[in-house]
Amino acid sequence: MRAADTATLLAHFSERLRVEGVAVSPDQTMRLATLVALDVPRTLEELYWCARVNLLRSTADIAAFDAVFALVFRGMVDIAQSRGDPNDLGDLRLPPRRNDPLLDEELRADASLHQRVEAAEITAGEEVGRPVPTLASSDERLTKIDFAQLTADELSALAPLLRMLYVSPPLRLSRRRRRHRRGDRLDVRATLRHSTRSGGDPAVSIRRTRKWAPRRMVALLDISGSMEPYARAYLHLLWGMATRAHAEVFVFGTRLTRLTRALRDANPDLALDRAAALMPDWSGGTRIGWALREFMDLHGRRGMARGAVVLIVSDGWERDDPSVLSRQMFALHRHAYRIVWANPRVAAPGFAPLAGGMAAALPYVDSFISGHSADALTEVVRELGTTRLRAGDSVIGGGTVAARATAGAVVAPPPPPGHQLRDLPRRPAVVGHHLPGAQPP
Repeated sequence: MRAADTATLLAHFSERLRVEGVAVSPDQTMRLATLVALDVPRTLEELYWCARVNLLRSTADIAAFDAVFALVFRGMVDIAQSRGDPNDLGDLRLPPRRNDPLLDEELRADASLHQRVEAAEITAGEEVGRPVPTLASSDERLTKIDFAQLTADELSALAPLLRMLYVSPPLRLSRRRRRHRRGDRLDVRATLRHSTRSGGDPAVSIRRTRKWAPRRMVALLDISGSMEPYARAYLHLLWGMATRAHAEVFVFGTRLTRLTRALRDANPDLALDRAAALMPDWSGGTRIGWALREFMDLHGRRGMARGAVVLIVSDGWERDDPSVLSRQMFALHRHAYRIVWANPRVAAPGFAPLAGGMAAALPYVDSFISGHSADALTEVVRELGTTRLRAGDSVIGGGTVAARATAGAVVAPPPPPGHQLRDLPRRPAVVGHHLPGAQPP
């Protein structure tokens, strides 16, 4: 049989399976046609198992598959021996199909989900081979799909998993002290008070050391039109950050809105409803530089950004002058401990940060990642909990953007043209140095 005839026959076979309620995608049919063209199945029995492994994902479809296979292949090749009288086709007729709209809708949704999972695996550069039967749930498959491809019902099913992601901020040395037997400073008052027990002789020296405290966390989420599907998913993560990590949450489109108080509610649905009422610029334009300047003027320079871990979720599509964004990112970099930028476009094949806003902000970013799916959000959580990058550490996909530090000293990128350094406070030369007896818990 010619290759064209084989492809046509397999296409009709897949179409008949779909008519009988078996969810078969075009990619599955193409893989089966490739195997047949390579002469992998040499007998009818091998063809049966090859088609069954490639096309079926549920044991409930085996009966319909066997009937369609018998009608298409066994009826053409071996009908006289396996089915009796070739003129009697009564035994080859398929059983009547149930008219169940709910079942049809479920099968179509499952086929669509399977196609999008395969597309997500191909985008990530993974090799798609022969399907292997597994017991993976639909929630596990949803974690691989890009947020922009999820329906409202699928995002609702995935929301509990997003809320369970726990962000653990890195630690810093606090100015407050606690009693420690190997502390770096003598507590004179406590030592003299204790000496009254030994007749005024200070036989025991009481020492104190600095405490370790979690760093402040700040999240800035882009809610413009190009980021709308990703913003819906990230709001569930930011709810967990606001309630468990006590993070400050802001959203921006054409204006800057603070959502911290609205999201700090034990009921996530109620918290998201309150937050939605505070976002009049949802799915509008983008003014990243203006929003960062508003944040720095009202909150950042007043202490919120000092020594904090800052998460920015945006695709970098800036409507205003990119130089404004560059100056504000430089100011934020001098105040913050670490800046993590999540751009869902990073996962696209052939991506390059060529957008004006993204190119202007990238020199001041410590970690540049995608965060386009639930699986990718685990990398975002991991980056938020890590310490500052040192010289030679990779920031983007295994490549080094720039050396941030040399010999333990923090070195900021060069300022943008026309920027006044005297307007900004200077960052200390060494951040988070270890004192004697001060060990993280």
